[in-house]
Amino acid sequence: MAGSLKSEAIVLRSIRYGEADRVLHLYTPGYGRLAAIAKGARRARSRFGARLEPFFYIRVILHEGRGDLHTVTGVDTVAAHASLRDHAATLDAAARACDAVARLFETPEPHPEVFRLLANELALLDFDPSHARAATGLAFRLKLLLAAGIVPQLGSCAGCGESEHLQGFSAAAGGVVCSSCEAAAFPLGLESHSFLVGALGRPLAQAPDASELALAQAERAITETAEHHAHVRLRPLVRRH
Repeated sequence: MAGSLKSEAIVLRSIRYGEADRVLHLYTPGYGRLAAIAKGARRARSRFGARLEPFFYIRVILHEGRGDLHTVTGVDTVAAHASLRDHAATLDAAARACDAVARLFETPEPHPEVFRLLANELALLDFDPSHARAATGLAFRLKLLLAAGIVPQLGSCAGCGESEHLQGFSAAAGGVVCSSCEAAAFPLGLESHSFLVGALGRPLAQAPDASELALAQAERAITETAEHHAHVRLRPLVRRH
């Protein structure tokens, strides 16, 4: 049944549609990911202004139709995150964060912790350009895996439970593996393992750093976990030489 829906939301994506409209991908705390059309949003005198651009944190009123595409009827800005648009690195980091949320959480199932995590990531990028580094991007993704219920096992071997000699990673097994269980694993160094443990346990603003090799191994662990358990391929973060 048609009706009104009010919610906070973050604009993940904004797509031109027709002559003057925009189709939006929104992430909300109580309704998960939603799609909506903002009619006339691209007109010069639109009442929505520029508040429907990607990365905006808004309060939105939607008219629920019969299908999956809602209609935007009202918008207020909570945070524009204008400063992150001043730097290519922060703009790219924000786009990758929104893309990861869109890929891992594509349904209307509510995950308020994901909304809060994304809002925090965008606020940090807006406040401090140095936050746009691969280490913090990986910490953000690892916390997304936790929210999705597929975070890898890091404290002991996912194969046998051994707590020593953890030197490999297997997405199929579910996390780190010991030397006896590493047949189908790739090597995971001590620094990489320490980074994953620290990134998962610390607040996003205090994400640890690591060498490029360690970050590349950590990214492979995160990427293969998302592919194996959620059938989602995440965009790469760490440079490959």
